[in-house]
Amino acid sequence: MRASTINDAMKIAAVRALANLAKEDVPDDVAAAYQGNRPRFGANYIIPVPFDPRLISSIPVAVAQAAMDTGVARKPITDFDAYARALNSRRDPIASTLQQIYERVRRHPKRVVFAEAEEEQVMRAAIAYVNQRLGTAILLGRDDVIQANAERAGIDLARPGIELINARTSTRREAYIDYLYARLQRKGYLHRDAQRLINTDRNHFAACMVALGDADAMVTGMTRNYSTALEDVRRCIDAKPGHRVIGASLALCKGRNVLVADTAVHDMPSSEELADIAEEAAGLARRLGYEPRVAMLAYSTFGHPEGERSERLREAVKILEKRRVDFEFDGEMAADVALNPKLMEQYPFCRLSGPANVLVMPAFHSASISTKMLQELGGSTVIGPLLVGLDKSVQIVSMGAKDTDIVNMAAIAAYNAGS
Repeated sequence: MRASTINDAMKIAAVRALANLAKEDVPDDVAAAYQGNRPRFGANYIIPVPFDPRLISSIPVAVAQAAMDTGVARKPITDFDAYARALNSRRDPIASTLQQIYERVRRHPKRVVFAEAEEEQVMRAAIAYVNQRLGTAILLGRDDVIQANAERAGIDLARPGIELINARTSTRREAYIDYLYARLQRKGYLHRDAQRLINTDRNHFAACMVALGDADAMVTGMTRNYSTALEDVRRCIDAKPGHRVIGASLALCKGRNVLVADTAVHDMPSSEELADIAEEAAGLARRLGYEPRVAMLAYSTFGHPEGERSERLREAVKILEKRRVDFEFDGEMAADVALNPKLMEQYPFCRLSGPANVLVMPAFHSASISTKMLQELGGSTVIGPLLVGLDKSVQIVSMGAKDTDIVNMAAIAAYNAGS
């Protein structure tokens, strides 16, 4: 913008932007600074707190617009949405990675089911999803409980783009029961079991909505652990033909983005499964805009030291060679060799043209431990695990996730629904 002066119009624009922001719902980041007490607009809260993360984009945009309107801007801004995104990326490095996802979804908005809509964070995430023009948010739960909880939290759900659905009163309930029973009747389930799951379990109801095309995607996981939520979903939705269901986490550390797989599904994968995981993770990397360089990780590097577990990684590399996949891969190798170009130079025969950006772990426990350590000790930002390989789009958040995390996963679910 490079304004030649600061005039009254710019000051007034800043004040109005502050006033409008104070009236909006407060995100979890701000509530955390208040030890969990979420401030609401009123006598004790008339302007946003200084550490509100939304300040960095909302106030400068309003001031820049006023500067342009009054003719003091020397460098006009042609795309204010892009300007706001650039400002956000300065505060949150992962924001730039998610920009293409949000932009794609805005061009093709999706109907996303928020399966645990009685939770306050989920309601706030649904509102943010709608406010960011990503599509329609379907809140699934007991509508009287949702409304009561929303009123208690000061959340206004009476707005376009928000739909409330109660499983017990839905006109589609019988169709979902029949669909689920047809899938489970030879797996020890009676018709009344399918009826109970649809009537009482929101994961099953939401997954059936997506499976039968009544919604484009779903997000869940706030109130139960990942494996339990995934088990619920997989009763209703199969893997995509020719694909394997995996979890891949996107880690951003020191300006580098790396996908780590499998962080959610396979405990001790076989060589065949490791090769499948590599293919699924490489496909996800491409959809996120990266050209995959896949490293099959182990405690050994190209045969030293010898070990039974490393043999599975070597065999997985041979399987990928036979499949003639269209991405770079190599292994087995230690993590430092895969990520450090100086160390990689000691192995001139390595097929990777540069540091790996997709890390295939030898086991679920090593993948989960490493990503959580990165997040807690290394100052990294980690998104995921992202669920990959299902025939319909579903994402599962971590238990107790913040509203911003839920919005990101809902956007990713909507993005994958269009892939």
